[in-house]
Amino acid sequence: AIPASLKSAITVGIGLFIAFVGVVDSGFVTRNTDDMNTTVPVSFGVGGSIVSWSGVVFVVGLVTCGILAARKVRGGLFIGIVTTTVFAVIVQAIAGDDNPESTGWHMATPDIPDSFGGMPDLGLLGEFDLFGAFTRIGFLSACLLIFTLVLSNFFDAMGTMTGLGKQAGLANEKGVLPNMRTALIVEGAGAVVGGGASASSNTVFVDSAAGIGDGARTGLANVVTGVIFLAAMFLTPLYEVVPIEAAAPVLVIVGAMMMAQIKDIDFGNLAVGLPAFLTIVMMPFSYSIANGIGIGFVAFVILQLGTGNWRKIHPLMYLVAILFAVYFGIDPIKDAIG
Repeated sequence: AIPASLKSAITVGIGLFIAFVGVVDSGFVTRNTDDMNTTVPVSFGVGGSIVSWSGVVFVVGLVTCGILAARKVRGGLFIGIVTTTVFAVIVQAIAGDDNPESTGWHMATPDIPDSFGGMPDLGLLGEFDLFGAFTRIGFLSACLLIFTLVLSNFFDAMGTMTGLGKQAGLANEKGVLPNMRTALIVEGAGAVVGGGASASSNTVFVDSAAGIGDGARTGLANVVTGVIFLAAMFLTPLYEVVPIEAAAPVLVIVGAMMMAQIKDIDFGNLAVGLPAFLTIVMMPFSYSIANGIGIGFVAFVILQLGTGNWRKIHPLMYLVAILFAVYFGIDPIKDAIG
C-alpha cells in the first residue's frame, strides 16, 4: 500500500535519524541550554568548538571508519570501533586522570576495569502486571494507551524493516521486503517477551544498519549479535570500556550510505516530494521513526486528495492516515473523554 517514494523516504529518514543520534550522543552536536538566551536549539561542539578529548576521539573514529568503508575493507566498521576504542583508552589513561573535565566522555568512560565479569542482576525478570493499567487508569484509557504503543511499535518496526531491507538490497522491484509478515510477527513477539522480562523491547533496531554496512545479509549477524548480548550479561565491565564516541561514527557512516536512496524520489512533483521530505526530516527532528512515517503518510493522502488523485491512493493508506491522525491527537482525545 505504501508508494515507492515514501519507502525511499523512510530509508533516507532512518539514515538521517541514526546519523543525528550519532552526532548528538557523542557530543559532536550539543543542545543549547535555555539560559544561553538563544533561539538556536543546537550547536556544534561546545560554543562552536571541539573543547574536549571526547570530541577528538569522535573525529578520529569518523575519519577511520570513513576511510575503511570507502576502501570497502571487510569488517571495516568493526575495525574502526575497536581502533577508536583503543585510542580512547590511551587518551583516558594520559589525560583523564590528571584532568577529568578535559576528556568529556558522554556515556561511558574508557577505563580499564578492575574485573571483566560477574553475575547479572535478574531481579526485574518477570516483574510486571498484565492487567495493572486497566485497574489503575481505567479500561478506556488503558485501551488508548495500548493503541498508542501498538501503532508506534508497528510503524517503527515496519519503517525500520523497509529501510534496512532497501539498504541491504533485499527488497523486491516494488520495494517490498520478502516475508515481511513473518518478520513482523517475530518482532511483535519479541516486544511482548521484552515486556515480560521487564527489559527493553526486543524489537528491530536501526542499529542493524551498521551490520548491513559491513556486509550482513543472511541474518547470521543477528544470531551472532544475540549470542554476544547473552554473553555480555556476564561481561558488563568489559563492554562498558567502549565509549559512545567510538561507536557513534559508525552511525554517521551508515546514515551517509542510506542517503543514496534519495535519488529515487521525484522532488519535482511536490505532491510526491513534500510528503517524502516531511518523512525524512521529521524522523530526526521529532526523534521518532513512527512520527516521521505518520506525518509523511498523512501529508501524502491530503496532497493526493487535494490534487484530485484520490483514486491512486490505496485504501489502506486512508486507514493508516486516519489512525495516525488519532495517534497525533491522542492526548486531547483522552482529555475529552476523561
